[in-house]
Amino acid sequence: MTTRIGGVPYGVGAPLLAGLESDPAATLVQAPPTELIRRLRLGELDAALVSSVEAVRQPGYRVAKGLGIACKHEIRSVRAFRRPGVPIRSVGLDQSSATSVALLRLLLARVHQAAVASDVQFTTIAPVLQPDGSPHDLVLLIGDTGLAADAGGREVWDLGREWVRWTGLPFVFALWVLHPQADPDAVLPVLHRARARGRSLGPVDGTHGASHYELDADDVRGVQRFWAEARALQLATEPDPPFVSLTQNAPR
Repeated sequence: MTTRIGGVPYGVGAPLLAGLESDPAATLVQAPPTELIRRLRLGELDAALVSSVEAVRQPGYRVAKGLGIACKHEIRSVRAFRRPGVPIRSVGLDQSSATSVALLRLLLARVHQAAVASDVQFTTIAPVLQPDGSPHDLVLLIGDTGLAADAGGREVWDLGREWVRWTGLPFVFALWVLHPQADPDAVLPVLHRARARGRSLGPVDGTHGASHYELDADDVRGVQRFWAEARALQLATEPDPPFVSLTQNAPR
């Protein structure tokens, strides 16, 4: 029986997904992060590369140690476009990524609160390449659309950069989250083989080196700070999940 792996259909995920479609030990399902979350919760996937906030929204999850999508300075593929000179009364959200939405809500509550109207409204929108034509005061776009969008006359917030300025820590956008019933010794070798193949791909993710895929101690501190901030704003409820590593006897 193959391991069921969920991955994002964006260029930013390619360095962690390399060769999974032809790995005999894996069945790869590609879908937007929010759809992957739904399938992971239903047990249709053993592991999925999903929004890091999901790891603290359901009990029993474990997280693959050392792998994810993160940035030290900026991310470029997750951007919010603000109409300048007016209070933010309406926010259009590309709902493809739960973490990006949670991060924007945190930034609005903790960093940009002076710019936000008391009656601010949040609305789900379809991704657009011309946010300047949107009726919303602030538009969140992610992935390939976030990279390609033309800001026009709008002020651009790179959400990775905003987080780093606020906290001094890296931001982790996505993690390999394991279903509570998944066997780490079956799942983790598949994920590490994909990352090994991904190292040889070069700059294919579209962020021009802004993102990185192997997480260090600072990245862990960053995601733990994010989890704590999300719980404080009631955007998550669960304690931090354990990080799991390959065991010595696991097949490679």
